[in-house]
Amino acid sequence: MSTNTQIVEAYLDGFRRTDRELILSCLTDDVEWLIPGAFHIHGIDAFAGHIVDEGFTGNPEILVSRVTEAGDVVFVEGKVGAPRVDGTVLHLAMCDVFDMRDGKICKLVSYIMPE
Repeated sequence: MSTNTQIVEAYLDGFRRTDRELILSCLTDDVEWLIPGAFHIHGIDAFAGHIVDEGFTGNPEILVSRVTEAGDVVFVEGKVGAPRVDGTVLHLAMCDVFDMRDGKICKLVSYIMPE
């Protein structure tokens, strides 16, 4: 497994445990995160504000079905079960595209849709 894929795996594990310190350690200070139709943010502070969005509890179940790497880009496909504060779970299909720079995530585009 490459260094880039290891960083992405650590990032995903951080989300599974809602480990903010681990998640943020995987990012560049100028990270960019885009979820088409939802938000587009820049910077590690803005990113930190979206680790657990309003209405959710954290500790999502993330099941990875495929990881593909091409140069400094890592693609992750899978499913997410995001627990909500009302006790329900939002089930999503996802494909995350991670752009890497110097061993950290500098850009993330998250394509998600309800299952």
